Formats: sequence, structure tokens, C-alpha cells
Amino acid sequence: MKVITEEELLAFMRETAYKPMTYQELEEHFGITDAADFKEFLKMLNRLEQSGQIILTRTHRYGVPERMDLVRGRLQAHPKGFAFLIPEDRDHPDVYIHANDLKSAMNGDTVLVRVSSKSVAGGKLEGEVVRIVHRAITQVVGVFQNNESFGFVIPDDKRINKDLFIPREGFGGAVDGEKVVAEIVEYPEGRSAAVGRVIEILGHKDDPGVDILSIIRKHQLPEAFPDDVMAEAQEVPDVIDEAEIVRQGRRDLRDKVIVTIDGEDAKDLDDAVNVERLPNGNIKLGVHIADVGYYVRENSKLDQEAYNRGCSVYLVDRVIPMLPHRLSNGICSLNPQVDRFTLSCEMEFNEMMKVVKHDIFTSVIRTKERMTYTNVRKILEEEDPEVTERYADLVDTFKLMKELALKLRANRMRRGAVDFDFVESKVIVDENGKPVDIVKRERSIAEQIIEEFMLAANETVAEHFYWLKVPFIYRIHEDPDQEKLMNFLAFVANFGYTVKGGKGNKVHPRALQTLLEDIQGTKEQTVISTMMLRSMKQAKYDAESTGHFGLAAEFYTHFTSPIRRYPDLVIHRVIREVIESGGTLSEARMEYLASRMQDIAQQSSERERVAVEAERDTEQLKKAEFMLDKVGEEFTGIISSVTSFGMFVELENTVEGLIRLSAMTDDYYHFHEQHMALIGERTSKIYRIGDEVKIRVARVNMDDHTIDFEMVDMKPRQRGDFAGARGDGGGKGKGGRGAGKPGRAAAADFVAADEDAGVGTPGGKRGKRGGAAKGSGGIALGRAEARADSSAGEDTGAAASAPAPIFGFGSGKGGYASGTVAVARDAGPRYRTGEGKSSRRKKTSASGIFIGARDEGAGDAAPSRKRGGGKGKSGGGNATAAFVRKKKK
Repeated sequence: MKVITEEELLAFMRETAYKPMTYQELEEHFGITDAADFKEFLKMLNRLEQSGQIILTRTHRYGVPERMDLVRGRLQAHPKGFAFLIPEDRDHPDVYIHANDLKSAMNGDTVLVRVSSKSVAGGKLEGEVVRIVHRAITQVVGVFQNNESFGFVIPDDKRINKDLFIPREGFGGAVDGEKVVAEIVEYPEGRSAAVGRVIEILGHKDDPGVDILSIIRKHQLPEAFPDDVMAEAQEVPDVIDEAEIVRQGRRDLRDKVIVTIDGEDAKDLDDAVNVERLPNGNIKLGVHIADVGYYVRENSKLDQEAYNRGCSVYLVDRVIPMLPHRLSNGICSLNPQVDRFTLSCEMEFNEMMKVVKHDIFTSVIRTKERMTYTNVRKILEEEDPEVTERYADLVDTFKLMKELALKLRANRMRRGAVDFDFVESKVIVDENGKPVDIVKRERSIAEQIIEEFMLAANETVAEHFYWLKVPFIYRIHEDPDQEKLMNFLAFVANFGYTVKGGKGNKVHPRALQTLLEDIQGTKEQTVISTMMLRSMKQAKYDAESTGHFGLAAEFYTHFTSPIRRYPDLVIHRVIREVIESGGTLSEARMEYLASRMQDIAQQSSERERVAVEAERDTEQLKKAEFMLDKVGEEFTGIISSVTSFGMFVELENTVEGLIRLSAMTDDYYHFHEQHMALIGERTSKIYRIGDEVKIRVARVNMDDHTIDFEMVDMKPRQRGDFAGARGDGGGKGKGGRGAGKPGRAAAADFVAADEDAGVGTPGGKRGKRGGAAKGSGGIALGRAEARADSSAGEDTGAAASAPAPIFGFGSGKGGYASGTVAVARDAGPRYRTGEGKSSRRKKTSASGIFIGARDEGAGDAAPSRKRGGGKGKSGGGNATAAFVRKKKK
């Protein structure tokens, strides 16, 4: 009896000598004679073909994609219609796909692409979709438009660039102007739109709460827990039985002075800490984390649901938890004065802040106080008499915590961790979800204490289990991409700064941190920090430990938040299993865990991205809504990003808006990418990141959640200048929406505080209006209530509250615009980057006035085959007099 495994078959097909074979030839090769075996073999071929691991050619022969010049990966679409393939093979460059070569593939789909051409100059790849392996989008959220006998859903997600056609029988009771969820019944083919039917009506687009609900549906975030999951949660006990503590042999720490320190509104308290000075002068730190894994058993319904969710999502006005409230706010939350099961990591630090002794064990604790960041800050920094009096017996403990935290931080800085200090904000909404205020979040000594203690525990646990060689999940942050790093080093050289080790060698993070310290308080601080962030990669989960660049840590994991992050929960189970089985695991168990870890790491990283996007979307939405009644008001702001189509200005309250190049009427401005500046042609006036400007709120677009500003003192161009020779929409304007704002970071994952850093806004995202680079830096922060972890930003530098533009596109691996140069394509396979002047003739009227591309979406030079003037041609210059008919909304 001959049984062929998938691995054997794939290995055979990957051999150099293999030529595609029919199923009969394969049957003969493997010597399959039994009818039942043959049937199983055919099923396996079918299964592998369905999943895209093997390909059936037109001549009915089987082969593997990589031997047929096919690349498998995920599609990253752009609002302009083109897309990039982000290959599963990390070393393979991105592939540019023209809108005509997408077949019916949509954003996020897993596809097989045939590479059709390479440009001579940069070896950039271009291809066409051959096969859609997996559909990512099955539902579309958008505004319903009724046209009597048929309707359309206009998608909220601009990367779905065709409206969804709804036949009369698919209306589902929806009326004009309502936000709906529509299921895709037929995917788009050629020029025809996708066909769908309305399956849920969210309410009128202007009704309170519908906006956030739309974002929840858009990202397909789960809300209510299934009944079987809730039933399991109900079975979990409310209190801990004394006999159970004895039976498990947990270490009893209930007599120790242990406290939680969180934000005021935090309800899921998953970490508690204690410190004590030992007789030998060393300091002992205890980090105690809720033992969620004890209640959420492997492969239970609760566990499966937590895996699918991946993490809790903190939106502006609500939390979508990973676990039901009965667990997350109940038995798993380290509430004060009650017994709780924990996993503890105790570390003894010497004067040099080296861990001379550590212990990881199961425990039971009873926290003395539920402290808030505010009160700890009042005790340590403001010495508030009332608060100090209330917690008199804990004051010395907090002073020792401060001493230890500052020493740990200083040690980390010496080691070379990169610590960005960006301002975070939180939107305050009323009971109707209307934004009433935007407050900045502080990163005071209280936040730093928790941040440093969590980092120390994460590193200690990661190293301990790395040397035990058990399957584990690590948090990794790879070294920056060489090309991006070189561009950054060239950029800082403009300001007279040099970075050590930057001559072709790898740059140590310490050199970057030194640069951040050198620029502290200077005018160029913002611009250099921002550009540094863009050159970074994203942090993610992995089954292999390859180190954490931003933290300058050789070993790092996420151990401290099992209530809200699935990877933490998984490693908790491994830790307890290793402890309970005397430090080892059976070979079979090791094999099983090893086979699961990479899948869990990838799923967790993907869910983290979704959470970050949803959090950013809601924040952007509420910030736009907050500015609605401020149209016409004047503010002072700082230029936060400069692009080929204008500049983003950030106000004191962290709201950001775009001043379009077409609105800068006192001169023609050229974008100088190397200097990240707009320079006036006639006046030589320069605008660059970090400059202070006075702006007026011009308009707020609630469909796109974007804000337009205009300069207060901007004088119009003189008539003579206007009709002057340069009528090319800005001449050297780089093509397209290539740049935006970088993902914002606080002490992020990647940065100084991967774990529970300051507080968090999500960093970059793959772009509401066009994807962001899968490798341009941008760090995200997770827990939007009280402290950030980091969901390292989409490697993207996505516009923080940028309208359309997103920094970069694709993953930056194929030599495509990783920064502000958008890839544009002429009729042939040749690429233009909008670098010099366009090779096409300018379209002018008899009087010499340029009437070409209208600067509608800030000069979106998307790759285009059109030769006409219309939208999508100009490189984002000042297309001033664009006398073209406005596109009907």
C-alpha cells in the first residue's frame, strides 16, 4: 500500500529535473496501484490545487507555482485601480499589477501572479493575476444609493475602487443614504462591477453611532461572543478555592505588597508589580501576570474564539475584547484585595542593572491597591499632600519603583534602544459618541515604571525559554532595510549630522538613539525623528527569535497581557506546562507545539494589523468630526509631513490636515524629495517639516474623514506669474500619492517600549486610501486606554490622519516608491517615477494656460495608460486653472 504525503509530492515537484506531469504520469511515478490509494491521491492533488500550492496547466499537467514563474502573495490595492503583490516569499521583490491585469482580484486577496516583465533600469517587476487562491473580501460596507430598478453600494474602503451593483431583489429594505453591509454574490469581471445583496442595514449614515459601527463592519470585527463561548465562560468560577491553591502547588505571595498601576478607565488589569531592596543592596522586582491560560484551556471554544480575534480592539468609544467580560474584567483581572492566580517572573538586579537571578513560577497574589497613573504621578512628581497621605504606607515602595525604573531605562539607553517621544492623544466622546475634546496623554514617571518593568519581564522570559529550546512565540523587530537606511543617512547629512557605522555596515540602534539625543530641542527634531521612523521595519510575532532592533534586545516576547493578546496567552500555557512537567516537554508535545507556533504568530500579527487599522480609522473619524464646527477658525500648527501634492499640518491638539499645493497661491512650489521641502520657484520660500505655520480650517470631508487647511496669509499669484511658462501642474511634482505622514509612534514596540509604553495610537496602517509600504517604518501602539504596547506600525508610515495619501506603497522590496515617489506607468512596461518633467506634451489653451489634470485628489498620478489630460495624470503640481468638468459625486 503506497501512501504519498503532501510534503513528498511537493518536494518531488520542486526538484530541478521535474517537468510538469499529468495525474496518470504521477500515478505511474509513485507506483500507485491500489484503487483506494489512487482516489486519495486525486483528492490530495485537488486539495493542493485549490489552495494554490500546485498548478494545473492548460495541458492538464501539474507543477508548483515557483517553477512556472508564478508568485504567490497578498494583493495590496490602491484607490486608483492598480495594485502590488506582496509575496509570501519575503526575499521576493513586490510585483506591480496594472488595473487591467487584476482579473477580478480585490484588495487583500491571496493570488498567484505571473511576472510578465522587468523594466531595464531598476529591475522592477510587473505581472498579471493568473489565479485567485483565496478571497479576502466577502462583504462590503458603504452607503446605499437607490436608482429605482437597481442600486449601488459606494464602499467606505476606497481600496475597493468600484461600486457594488445591487439588483432590485437584493435591496433588503435599504433606502437611499443608509449605511449597509452587502454580501458579494458575483465578483467583478473585466469592466463589469461586482454584484451584491444587502444583508444588514446599519442606519442612516448621519445617525449617531452608525459611523463607528460601519468601521467595525468594514474590518469585520467580531462583536458578540457565540453562545457556546459564553456558556464556557459561565462555567468559570468567580472565586478561588483555597484547596485548589494547595493542589496546584502555587507559590503564595498574598502577604507581599503588590499593586496594579493602570489608567483610570482600565477594567482588564492583567499585570501587577512589587519591589523590595535586598540585604545585599540589590533590588528584587516581581512582575505578576494574570494566569489566563489556566481558565482558557487549549482548543476549548474560548481558546478558538480568542485565536480568531487575536487581540482586544480599543476603539474611541468602546472596547471589543478578546475574551468575554466575565473573564477579562472578572476572575482574570487582578482586582484589589481578592485572590488571583498569576504567573510570576521575579528578577534580582545588581547595581549595573544586570539580572543576577531570576525565577518564573505559578503563584497566587492579592493586590493591596488598584493605583492609577495619575495618583502615582502625584505622589512621585507633584508630592500632592492629599494623595501622599492616602497612600502613605506605599510611598516608599513607589520611590523604590521610580529609582529602579530610571536605572533600567538608563541601562537600556546605554545598550542602544531607540526611544521616540511622540505625543499621543485621546478623543473624548459624550454618551452619543460625539467628540467633545481631544486630550494629550502624558508619558510620566508612572507610565515609565510600568513600561520598564514589563520590558524587563518580557526579555527575561524570552531568554529563559529560548535556552530551554521549547517552541515559543517571540516578538521580533528586524534591522532596517539597507536602502531605506542609506536614504535616511543621506537625508540627515543635509542637516550636518552623521550616524556612526552608516558606511555600508549595519547601523547599531545606539547610533540612531545618539542622533535622536543630538537633535533634541532643535528645529529639525520633528523632521529627522519622522524620517527615521519611516526607515524602520515593523515589529511582529515569530516562532524564531531573531532579536528586537528598536529595543536593542537579543531576546524579546510578549508575556504581560494575556487578557488582550493571544500570543501572550499561548506562551503562558507553554510556561505552565514546562513548569508542571519539571522543565521539559515530551518529544510528541514539542513536535505538536512547534507545528503550531508559526501559524499562531502569523495570525496574531495579521489580527494586530486589523486592530491597528480599525483604531486609526475611528480616531481619524472622530478627529474630523471634532473639527466640523471649527471651519473658518484659525490655528497655529507645525508642518508634520511634506509631499509632492501639499503638506500636512498638525495642530496643538494633534489634529492633522492637508494644505494642498493648489491652495498655495503665492508661488509655484516644487517638492524636493531629498530635503523633504516645498520650495517656491519665484520667491524661494521654503516649507519643511517642523516649521510653524498659521492656518485656517477650510473644509472637513466626513466621507473620507479628512480635513483641508489653508494658509492664513497666503497672497494670490500675480496675473503674470499665473500665465507664465510653467504650466505643467507643478512641473517636477512627483507622480502620485506617494507620501503621507509616517505612522505615529510613542514608545512603541519597536521603540523604547515595545510593551506597555506610553499610550497608544496605532501607528501606520496599510492605508485607508491606498496601501502603505510594507517596510517604511511607523509604529503602532496598542492599548488605547492606558498604555501602549505596540503594534508596530505598518512598517508603513501611513498618514496619521492624512487624507488620501499614505507614505509609500508596496513593501518597498521591489525598488518601488518606498517614499514619496509614486510609480507611474506609460503605455509600455516602462516606469516613470514622476522624477523629471513629463515626456508628454503639456495641454494648454490658446493663451498658454495649462488645462490638463485637475488637482483633485492632490495630484494623484496613479499608474495610468491614459494619454489624455484627465484626472490621474499630473504629478501633483499646482494645476491651477484645470478647466475640466468636475466629476459627478
